[in-house]
Amino acid sequence: MMKHTRLHCACAAAVVSLLASTVVLAADPSQPAAARVTPMTPDIVEQYDPVLPSAEFVRRESMVPMRDGVELYTVVVMKKGTENAPVLLSRTPYDAHRATHRLPSQRIVDIVDAMDIEFVEDHYIRVYQDIRGMHRSQGEYVMNRPQVGPLNDTGIDESTDAYDTIEWLVKNIPESNGKVGIIGSSYLGFTTLMATIRPHPALKAAVAQSPMVDGWIGDDWFHNGAFRVSSFDYALGQAFNKGDGGGDLPVGVGDHYTRYLEAGSMADFAKRLRIDQVPGVRKFLENPAYTEFWSLQAVDKWLAAEPLKVPTIIEVGQWDQEDSYGGPAVYRALEPKDSGNDKVFLHIGPWRHSGANHYGYDLGDLVFTGDTAREWRVKYVKPFFDHWLNGAPDPHTPPVLTYATGVNEWNVSPRWPMGVAKPLFLDADGKAGFDKPKQAGTYQYVSDPAHPVPFLPRPIDMGDGMQWKPWLVHDQRFVSGRPDVAIWQTEPLDQPVHIMGAPEVQLYAATSGTDSDWVVKLIDVYPNDQPEDAVQGSKPSMAGDEIPIGIEIFRGRYLESFAQPAPLTPNKMERYRWELPHVDHVFLPGHRIMVQVQSTLFPLYDRNPQTYVDNIMYAKPDDYRKATQSIGYGGNTATAVTLPVVE
Repeated sequence: MMKHTRLHCACAAAVVSLLASTVVLAADPSQPAAARVTPMTPDIVEQYDPVLPSAEFVRRESMVPMRDGVELYTVVVMKKGTENAPVLLSRTPYDAHRATHRLPSQRIVDIVDAMDIEFVEDHYIRVYQDIRGMHRSQGEYVMNRPQVGPLNDTGIDESTDAYDTIEWLVKNIPESNGKVGIIGSSYLGFTTLMATIRPHPALKAAVAQSPMVDGWIGDDWFHNGAFRVSSFDYALGQAFNKGDGGGDLPVGVGDHYTRYLEAGSMADFAKRLRIDQVPGVRKFLENPAYTEFWSLQAVDKWLAAEPLKVPTIIEVGQWDQEDSYGGPAVYRALEPKDSGNDKVFLHIGPWRHSGANHYGYDLGDLVFTGDTAREWRVKYVKPFFDHWLNGAPDPHTPPVLTYATGVNEWNVSPRWPMGVAKPLFLDADGKAGFDKPKQAGTYQYVSDPAHPVPFLPRPIDMGDGMQWKPWLVHDQRFVSGRPDVAIWQTEPLDQPVHIMGAPEVQLYAATSGTDSDWVVKLIDVYPNDQPEDAVQGSKPSMAGDEIPIGIEIFRGRYLESFAQPAPLTPNKMERYRWELPHVDHVFLPGHRIMVQVQSTLFPLYDRNPQTYVDNIMYAKPDDYRKATQSIGYGGNTATAVTLPVVE
């Protein structure tokens, strides 16, 4: 029995040995047996590094400590072989990891955005960082975190976080030359400006693009008191899951004009979607007026109170649909501090919001001479940083650089605005001209909140970038036949009219209600037989187009005070004044200049009930009433749009 058993075991061992050797031949011999897969091996891997040893770049991830112990996720990317190079920083709420993973590639130009290509190719060290509380960073997120002061007693803001970040970068990137620049658009424009307040000594230059500066006066949340409905979407998206997605409003598909109209007031809308307790949404609902809640958050006011230490280019798109106010406001705050006219620069291009970072060949129906965005980045932004960060010769950055639409050419100016005020008056019979009408009169229309004027042709999808990004240049003929849109226009021009600055509205108006919104549009009307013209860059389809040059709204309850709203006196003619966005534009001979006035722009802005209520966000269905609107012209009620004309 013993021999039999031993022989049996020996044979079994031989078979096992043979089977094992067969398995080894089929598997990677470098893998230990315990690491070999089975049919039940879980298929999830914890990580995969797409940067191969053959990649032409280096990519590092770090958690950078702030002064309060919070660590911020930071990505550093550069070409291999980079040394003694400048650092270009962006601080973002939009995912620093994704910003350097545009495409899975081993080429650096493929993994970064278009605006970064010229920099990384020239061996700049590109750095992205998630601001605190967002994506992979620690801490608490506060939307547009206020500067340390009356609204913030934590000792921490985006300025201190930028300072601590730069301190870490210059000490922990051995390839750095110790000089840092900062750049960014929109929210990143806000964080760029914040870095220039009590800046780190290594911060040598900044480019703030389409910056969020004052969310009530004219940037993202309100415009002259009128609330932007899409602000709810943004607040929820940022608040949910550290900005990692899943925070879209469940409004469903279909025409958003109808969806938002059915929702009622903004408070009713928020309650219906169960977002009324989201902190960002509550900030809007509870603070509709320009109290210190908003005024003490205005970045241009913070900058005006600080010495100018960092050379800064401020950029804005002429048709910026989100932050048209902030850039020029910051320029107004900083320019008086620039005694040598060589530290603060205002650049206005023919772009949408953040369009300077993408491709600038066209916008809507408008076609420009080449890629204007890349031209600006290569000819002006890159040499600016090269000078301040790399010791290159002074490029003599233009104090003011603007692109004259209509003739498609860049203009360099010593100051802004350049034009001389020249009122374009409204007159009887829908006529407009530069001579003040002697006879006074009024034009009336009925504004019905139940049938608001759409800001785009229906159906409207507020989440569709193809609708949203170019809406400010959309042909306005789609509303020309509405009885609640008042229209005036000049005769065909016999000579060009060139404007450089912010047209100013002086509107004399009355309403039969106790509150009202007023929307004014300045429009370039193309000849109805406009041919294709390569110099002007127009398309054959632009015959008769009514292209907006500027559109802006004013909420009537703030006539006397932005901070303390009050009801309007029914049927009393009042004088309203506000600015349209800053532009450089040429109305060509044969074109007409048109002015449109209306009282709704929906669903971009919430509807005014036209009945005064203390908090307009909580208006009830019975508060929404028709009103007869009267626009004065001539005499002592001479409504005009004052154009900054360059003779």
